[in-house]
Amino acid sequence: MKFKNTLIRSTRIDSRLGDIVLAATDRGLAGAWFDQQRHWPDMAGWQSDPDHPALREAALQLADYFAGRRRHFDLPLDLSHGTAFQQAVWQALLAIPMGRTTSYGTLSSDIGSPAAVRAVGAAVGRNPISVIVPCHRVVGSNGSLTGYAGGLERKSALLTLEGARAAQETASLWESAR
Repeated sequence: MKFKNTLIRSTRIDSRLGDIVLAATDRGLAGAWFDQQRHWPDMAGWQSDPDHPALREAALQLADYFAGRRRHFDLPLDLSHGTAFQQAVWQALLAIPMGRTTSYGTLSSDIGSPAAVRAVGAAVGRNPISVIVPCHRVVGSNGSLTGYAGGLERKSALLTLEGARAAQETASLWESAR
């Protein structure tokens, strides 16, 4: 993802599933990427600013989420760096409740584009704000885990944390992340 004509502030935080790079604009949190995930942003020109209010609050809320103390995020988000279609998909992701999943087909219908399942899948994969904009809650039509820019092990671990998957499937990942 390329952020154009915008000052980006960033920081790096630890999580149980690996380091996360957070990015913010003056409008709010604009990015959260696990190290080594697909669609890594071009960070040229970004300024490190761990004290930026949106980054500091995102770090606190993510720490609470990973500790099992947070079920909802309350952060200003800047999703303006995608196409209109991507933004519609990312907004629809925000409506998926914790502990629930939906399919790509259902998500396509929800945004009024039932034939655009592949395009929806591509937009989900390009979600710039992992975890907080819960793209991990989208699964295949048969409930199978399909695609996640941060890796399927992380997707499974996030769904387990939220109570949407059996804990035994990812217990080893949580243990190895400690």
